[in-house]
Amino acid sequence: MNAPLPPNGTEPRLTSLSHGGGCGCKIAPGLLSEILKNSAGLLPPELMVGIETSDDAAVYRLNDQQALIATTDFFMPIVDDPFEFGRIAATNAISDVYAMGGTPIMALALVGMPINVLSVETIGRIIAGGQSVATAAGIPIAGGHTIDSVEAIYGLVVMGLVHPDHVKRNADARAGDVLILGKPLGVGVLSAALKKGELSAEGYAAMIENTTQLNKPGALLARMPGVHALTDVTGFGLAGHTLELARGAGLTGIIDWARVPLIDGVRELASKGAVTGASGRNWAGYGGDVDLPGGFSDIDRSLLTDPQTSGGLLVSCAPDAVDGVLDLFLREGFAHASVIGRVEAGPPRLVVR
Repeated sequence: MNAPLPPNGTEPRLTSLSHGGGCGCKIAPGLLSEILKNSAGLLPPELMVGIETSDDAAVYRLNDQQALIATTDFFMPIVDDPFEFGRIAATNAISDVYAMGGTPIMALALVGMPINVLSVETIGRIIAGGQSVATAAGIPIAGGHTIDSVEAIYGLVVMGLVHPDHVKRNADARAGDVLILGKPLGVGVLSAALKKGELSAEGYAAMIENTTQLNKPGALLARMPGVHALTDVTGFGLAGHTLELARGAGLTGIIDWARVPLIDGVRELASKGAVTGASGRNWAGYGGDVDLPGGFSDIDRSLLTDPQTSGGLLVSCAPDAVDGVLDLFLREGFAHASVIGRVEAGPPRLVVR
C-alpha cells in the first residue's frame, strides 16, 4: 500500500515529478567537494562556523551571549502526499539548527512548483505541511520566495540562536568519545520502495514517523559539558557524515555495525532491490576513506551509505556522558537512540567493524 495521491485525481504522483526524492537529491560528495574547493570568500572574525568542515549550518557571533545560526535545505518530493512532503522538508531543514546546538527562531519558505501540472490545492497542501512543522517547532514562516519550476521543490531557510559557548560543530570530537545515533537508518530504502510501489502501509507509517520527528534534543545536548560534537545524518548516509566528523577532528571514526539501529523491514527491502542511486554515488565519493570488514555484504554497504532524509542526530560525547545523552533522547521520544561506535586517535578515516 502506498501513500495517498494528490487531491486532484488527474494530477501525477508527486514522486513522478522528481528525478530523486528527499536528501537523495544531494550532489554526490566527491563532485560537491570539487565544486566548492575554491568557493571560500570573505571570512570575518565573527563567523564561527562556515563551509570549512561541511558543517550543518553557518554560525555568526552577534555578541558575547548570542550567535546567529543560518541554514537552508530544500528538495524534490520523497512521498506523494503533498502535506506530508511539506512536513518532511520542513523538519529536515529545521534539523540543521538543532544539529548546531541552537533553537530555531524563524524560517522563510523556498517554493518551486510546476504550476501547469499541480493544482493550487496541492501546492497549498505542501506549504501547509511545512507550516504545521514550523508551528510544532515554535517558529513563524515569515516570508520566502516562489518560482515556476519543472520539478516540485520545497524547503526552508531557517535561522536560530545559540550561546557562543554552546555551538556544537561537527569537527570537535575528541579521542575516546562515544558515538550515539538518535534515529534508525533506512529512509532512503523506504523511499525507493515507495517509488517502486512496493512499500507496505507499515513501512510508509515508519517513514513518515522518522522523517517528521524534530531533532529538538540538539538544543539540550549542546548544554551538556560532555557532548563535544553534533551533526545530523542526511543525504551522505551514516558513513559519509561520520567520516565528515572524523575528518574535521583529525581522528578515526569507528562504527560497530551490529549496534546500528535500522527501521524494521529495510534490510529485506534492500535485498529486493529497493536501494537509491544516491547510495552508490555516496560510496563512489568517499569509499576510499572507509575500511569495511571482510564479508561485509553489498546490502550492508547500501544501508551504511543510505541517504537519510531528516535523519537522526549523531552525537560524539565523553564516555561518562553516555547515560545522560541516552536518557535525554528517551525522554524526548527517541526510543531507538543507540551507542553505535567511538572516536579514536588515528588517521582521519572511518572504520566499520
